[in-house]
Amino acid sequence: MDRPMPKFAFAMMSAMFKVRDFLFPPRDLLEEAGLAPGFQMLDYGCGPGGYVVDAAEIVGEEGKVYALDIHPLAIQQVQKIAEKRQLTNVETIHSDCHTRLPDASLDVVLLYDVFHMLNRRSSILAELHRVLKGDGVLSFNDPHMSKDNAVSEVTGNQLFRLSSEGRKTLSFSKA
Repeated sequence: MDRPMPKFAFAMMSAMFKVRDFLFPPRDLLEEAGLAPGFQMLDYGCGPGGYVVDAAEIVGEEGKVYALDIHPLAIQQVQKIAEKRQLTNVETIHSDCHTRLPDASLDVVLLYDVFHMLNRRSSILAELHRVLKGDGVLSFNDPHMSKDNAVSEVTGNQLFRLSSEGRKTLSFSKA
């Protein structure tokens, strides 16, 4: 998907994610990702912002949460969440690929439940590789893909290698 989904589809997805986040707390995935105080992180394809609050709390005032999405409604929802919760460490990025972040500036990138929808996977992985620090982690979770397919797709361009498997996530490091 290289363009925003229709507004109705986004609204339906947002409702489903609220149920998902109630049943499966986002903090569990963030803990597997190794998120810690002071980290700079990116939620790539943040959608309605299900991970933003917990991520902002974990990284704290010294850290930063960047929430990127192609859909304007996603950006608006994350901005509303940040404003309502007074999360001063959250910044949105409206983009289809490029983060506009400095090279090697992020400790963690979340790639959760979005990879299956992306058409330009190689370009996106190259961008994520560019912005991750040398010891950074690409944390991956996409229930729409098999583990073998996910590993093959992410490591196929030889920018990343599988570094660990959690209960719910795959962690990749720079190759």
